[in-house]
Amino acid sequence: MGAGLRRKLIVGNWKMNGSRQTVRELLGVIGARSKALGCEVAICPPFVYLDLCDVVLSATGIKLGAQDLSEHANGARTGDVSAAMLTDFRCRYVLLGHSERRASHGECDEAVARKALQAITAGLSPIVCVGETWEERQSDSTHDVLSRQIRVVADVLARSGQLMALTVAYEPVWAIGSGVTATADVAQDAHAFIRRCLAGYSASIAQSVRILYGGSMKPENAAALLAMPDIDGGLIGGASLNAQQFLSIADVATALEAVQ
Repeated sequence: MGAGLRRKLIVGNWKMNGSRQTVRELLGVIGARSKALGCEVAICPPFVYLDLCDVVLSATGIKLGAQDLSEHANGARTGDVSAAMLTDFRCRYVLLGHSERRASHGECDEAVARKALQAITAGLSPIVCVGETWEERQSDSTHDVLSRQIRVVADVLARSGQLMALTVAYEPVWAIGSGVTATADVAQDAHAFIRRCLAGYSASIAQSVRILYGGSMKPENAAALLAMPDIDGGLIGGASLNAQQFLSIADVATALEAVQ
C-alpha cells in the first residue's frame, strides 16, 4: 500500500482549553463544513467536553477522540478514565504518549504500550505520539529516541496481532507550541525512519500505518508538510482552537487527497 492509499487524517488536540460556550461555537463552524471535507477529521477535546462534542458531532462525519486513557480496565483509580468509558461516548481515537504527558506525568514507553493495548482491546484506535527534544536532536540522537519509543509499543502490539491498528504521530518536542516547525524535509526524514522501524515487524503493515506530523502545523506550512510521501496527516494543537485555521489545514489535506 502506497501513500496514495493512506487516507489523510487531521486531528485537533485541544489540550486543556475550552468552555461550553467556546466548544459549541468552534464545533458549530467546523461541523457546518464537515461534508465538504474529503479527508478524515477528528477532534480530541478535554474529557469533560466529550459528551457535548458527542452530541454536536453526531450529525457530522467528524470523529471524536480523547487525549488519554488509563492502562487499567476499571477499579479504584480515582481520576482515571478507562477505554470502555471512552467508547460510551463513541470515541474513535485516543492520543497516547504525548510529550506533555511524558514530561508532566512521568509516562514511560512501557506505560504507553499498555495503554495502546487497552485502547485497541476496547475498539479504539490509538494515536501514539513520539518525538525528540532539542537536546536529543542536537546530539544526533533523534533516530535512537524514535526507535526506542516505537519499538516498545510495536513489540506489545505485534505480539497480540494488533500492530495494524496503530497510528503514530511524530511530534518533535522542540516544535510543540513553540511556533517553530520542522522543515518538510526534516519531518519527512523522521516519518520515513518511523516507517522503516515498523517495516521490521511487517512491510505491509508499515505501509498501511498512518504517521501524522505534529508540532506547530499551520495553514502556512501545511501544504509543504502534507505533500511529503510519508506524512499522512497532522496532529494540530494551537491551530485547532481556531476554526478557520483548522479548516484551512483540512482543506489542504482534502486537496492533496483528491490528486493522490
